[in-house]
Amino acid sequence: MKILVAGASGALGRPLITRLYDAGHEVWGLANRAESLETIEAHGGHPIKANALDRSGLFAVLEQIRPDVVIDQLTSLPASPFDLPNRLAADRQLRLEGGGNLFDAAQVWKVKRYIQQSCGFYLDGNNTLATETSPLRIHAPGNIGESARMYAALEKRVLTAAGMEGIALRYGFFYGPGTWYWPDGAFSTHMKNGDVALMGAGSSVFSFIHVDDAAQATIAALAAPVGLYNVVDDQPTRFCDWLPAYACWAKAPPPVSLPLQDALRLAGEEGVYYQNSLTGACNRKARDSLNLSPRPQPWFPEN
Repeated sequence: MKILVAGASGALGRPLITRLYDAGHEVWGLANRAESLETIEAHGGHPIKANALDRSGLFAVLEQIRPDVVIDQLTSLPASPFDLPNRLAADRQLRLEGGGNLFDAAQVWKVKRYIQQSCGFYLDGNNTLATETSPLRIHAPGNIGESARMYAALEKRVLTAAGMEGIALRYGFFYGPGTWYWPDGAFSTHMKNGDVALMGAGSSVFSFIHVDDAAQATIAALAAPVGLYNVVDDQPTRFCDWLPAYACWAKAPPPVSLPLQDALRLAGEEGVYYQNSLTGACNRKARDSLNLSPRPQPWFPEN
């Protein structure tokens, strides 16, 4: 099968390309920077230079390759989660406009299946684990709501496509090599520097997924029934339990606790919402249809 991966040099793209190549697929990786093209080639893909925001150039690429499947993993994320607010506008433009160019080109050149990266951590489970029928938190404050609305638009685009099979994968928080959540990742550095505090009760429930498990589920989506899938692990965990365990694993000092009013004053409504209002996601559908078998999180001693 001929497969085009956009965003192919990222933390998920790298293991995805390797696994696709090992499975015998002809893999093309789309990137704009020279170092990203080198990464794609090193992992077994055919690198092709293109800017997703260059609509005519992207149409020419799809005409040249004529892939059977497009996997859209386009992101523009910073090296540190603390810098995310300053990057979100560019990230939204790349995913909505650049991804829109990719999607339109895929339709014109008769791509059979389109697999879209979506979000499994801004879902509204109504105080329980979110399923694939759960909506995104489009009314959440600040950048959380902005991001949720972006993901909702991406899901609507791919799932209502005419003449093309659409799948949206709602990935949990990525951890593993090349991510923020790894011993050498940016979040660990912030923990060691004492930059992360527990705000209020820390009652949000987080769902993670290792990038290798996410890559394997993405490959399974090549042949799965169309629709939405929550690609998350088996350990939805409250923030107040996860954060100190992660600190210990990363060899960082325990996080300090901030009373709710102090947290609101220092971090604002969005920061408090992030740590106290999110719901984790249920992975039952992905386990059944994508053969998802996620590894346990490494920061809990019993694992």
